[in-house]
Amino acid sequence: MPSSSDATPRRAWIRRLRRTRLTIPDWAYGLLTVLVLLWLWEYAVDHAWINAYRFPPPSKLARTFEALLERGFPRGVTTDTHFKATLWRILKGYSVAAVCAIPLGLFVGATPLLERAVAPIITFARSVATLSLLPLAVAWFGVGEFTRVFLIAYGCFWIILTSAINAVQGVSKQYVFAAQSLGASRRQIFMQVMLPGSLPRIFAGLRVALGMAFLVIIAVEMIGTIEGLGALIMEARNFYRTDVTMVGMIFIAIIGFVLARTLAWLERILLPWVTDLEEVQR
Repeated sequence: MPSSSDATPRRAWIRRLRRTRLTIPDWAYGLLTVLVLLWLWEYAVDHAWINAYRFPPPSKLARTFEALLERGFPRGVTTDTHFKATLWRILKGYSVAAVCAIPLGLFVGATPLLERAVAPIITFARSVATLSLLPLAVAWFGVGEFTRVFLIAYGCFWIILTSAINAVQGVSKQYVFAAQSLGASRRQIFMQVMLPGSLPRIFAGLRVALGMAFLVIIAVEMIGTIEGLGALIMEARNFYRTDVTMVGMIFIAIIGFVLARTLAWLERILLPWVTDLEEVQR
């Protein structure tokens, strides 16, 4: 049995080791999970548990990825062309929707009578699936860039508008009454109370609208163009290239990840008090 004099330094050493051990970052767990899944996928294909044609292994996708960067698909249409076309269409439609919907939503939300008047229109418009308007938009505007941007903007607009209206209405009345008791004007109340209080919910709506933009872009790029990731996936389907289809999906996921992280970064910059509050609540 070790003596008490020997156990004391040992316990101190263990406590010191626990204090100095490295903390594994959160992203490392996600990366490890992805690597394990990729290995299982490759292993399953190698042992013929999964059809290699329907589910090309990661090694095949890596070679396809390299080939797309070098030669493009269809031949002559390079990957950066597809990438830029999709990104530019999303940015244009999403930006138009945000610029139009946020001010209008703030105004409607701050005007109860107007909100009650337009509520049926907003409810009806949000109930119409954006992709169901594709044939009508083609008949109105033809198969061109304007149609694609219009449908992206339409799908995002109603989501952002609704979130902006709900954000204004969700601001606590106590804050408004407190500002009024201090002699604040209506403009001061709106700019210094209602607008800052609305921003967190508006950003939540922007994140939801970003998902809608990606849903629409794939469909609208499958007709009338050979440029864009949706067109890449469509051409791959015509040639039965499941590997190219999956790589196109990966490209779309990369764009979505980058834009979502950019939006989250912008939210932290513009709304530092929300980030601080979340850290305190943790």
